[in-house]
Amino acid sequence: MMSPASERSLIIQSDDDDDARSGHDVEEPEQDSDSSSSSSSCATPRRGPSSPPYIQQWPQSYRQSIDILSSVQSPNLSFLGTPTLSRLSNSFLAITDSFRSKAPETISSFIKPLLGPTPSDEQQRQHEGTRKSSEYLVPSRRSSLQQIPEDQKPPVGGHGASHDQNCSYTQGVMNGINVLCGVGILSTPYAIKQGGWIGLAILCTFALLAWYTGVLLRHCLDSKEGLKTYPDIGHAAFGSTGRIVISIILYVELYACCIEYLILEGDNLSKLFPNAHLTIGSMTLNSHVFFAILTTIIVMPTTWLRDLSWLSYISAGGVIASILVVICLFLVGVVNDFGFENEGTALNAPGIPIAIGLYGYCYSGHGVFPNIYSSLKNRNQFPSILFTCIGLSTFLYAGAAVMGYKMFGEATESQFTLNLPDNSVISKIAVWTTVANPITKYALTIIPLAMSLEELLPPNQQKYSTIIMLRSSLVISTLLIALSVPFFGLVMALVGSLFAMLVTYILPCACFLAILKTKVGWHQIAACSFIIVVGVCCAYVGTYSSLSKIIQNYA
Repeated sequence: MMSPASERSLIIQSDDDDDARSGHDVEEPEQDSDSSSSSSSCATPRRGPSSPPYIQQWPQSYRQSIDILSSVQSPNLSFLGTPTLSRLSNSFLAITDSFRSKAPETISSFIKPLLGPTPSDEQQRQHEGTRKSSEYLVPSRRSSLQQIPEDQKPPVGGHGASHDQNCSYTQGVMNGINVLCGVGILSTPYAIKQGGWIGLAILCTFALLAWYTGVLLRHCLDSKEGLKTYPDIGHAAFGSTGRIVISIILYVELYACCIEYLILEGDNLSKLFPNAHLTIGSMTLNSHVFFAILTTIIVMPTTWLRDLSWLSYISAGGVIASILVVICLFLVGVVNDFGFENEGTALNAPGIPIAIGLYGYCYSGHGVFPNIYSSLKNRNQFPSILFTCIGLSTFLYAGAAVMGYKMFGEATESQFTLNLPDNSVISKIAVWTTVANPITKYALTIIPLAMSLEELLPPNQQKYSTIIMLRSSLVISTLLIALSVPFFGLVMALVGSLFAMLVTYILPCACFLAILKTKVGWHQIAACSFIIVVGVCCAYVGTYSSLSKIIQNYA
């Protein structure tokens, strides 16, 4: 064990060495820049006119729309900087460096940079680091907004603050946690009920593989000039077909998340107001249906907003909301005398496929990671940032899973908030926090899909009224599906099994091998092939099991 002082000096030396070797990744602020850049809005600089022509294809709005979804104005939280968690994650990388010196041919191939900087990369990044930008770039190819007068344009960006500032370490971590810690945390106790305690090993394995595949995405982005987003990586790996297929997968995943939001709202609001109903003539809507419709009516106008900055700020509180809900779960177990006495089983083999899907859903943030990487001030910190945000998220997931299942046992619902006592103030805080969070995130989640469809509109249909109708239709369609398949846990397992496995595990490895096949060693090929096989197997068994159970519930 090394002392803290020696550990700190080792990390500082390692960081300095990385900066010296890859100076083009560290974008120095201008002399007259504001000193409070660490707390300013962070967004990726807009693409210049010299961008490669193959990037100018559908969807061009992906980058700016995901920036709206993921950008977090975080405070300067020193414990997320270098002293504690940053040091922990960097020490992990330092340990791997010591292993690399002992077995260079075996381990270094998994973690060393694959490509050195090229002159064009350095020139482009220096240009992007100094360029000032006051707004996001509107797509140039058949943009849905190019024909709309300035006073009638729908939201395409806008955090209010200047967007030339790049993300600090803290902001990168906050962005990552905000993306990862969502509604998936509510179902982790249910995942233990489905698969047994062995599911925690699956959770940790998925976390480790998600970190590795996230690093692979970074190597893909660094491999060619102009790659900034996941669809760009797909284009570089498999051409236009790869770009379109990956984009569709990412958009369908976001669409499915919106469906989950409406199901969640119906379930939790009906717990708060179980007797609520609506009677229209001879038809009576129960509380689940009524609150799902009511939520849709509330969130629909937010999708029409011209400026989503205030929603972006509020949705950034998703990190705090997740922590608060876990704390409430703990307090309910202590204050309300639920106790933590349920033992459970080590392995429940029939439920493992559902558990795989639920745990896979927890790490479905890879569609945003390239945007976070592109926005960093020091891109060498990305593996450390990824390690920190995935580690903290896994800690929250595992904590909620253990406490929830130990409290409720085999009675655990697909959302542990549904198990909380009705007469407890702590329970009401947890449920209302759960209800409020999706309302702020719904518009930010559906906007990327809406903007991609708006790009495809004919020029004579690119009107603000048409765009409102398109976005309203998308919202209504999510409501219809949510009412048709009102099974929160099973829908989450289906999304996690199919889309999360593709986006998080299968596609990063496939793109990495396709782009860098001539520059990687056999160890990296073996690791990526193993992850692809694991991802395909998990996707198959999880998707089949989820669909089967959904059909059984209908029957």
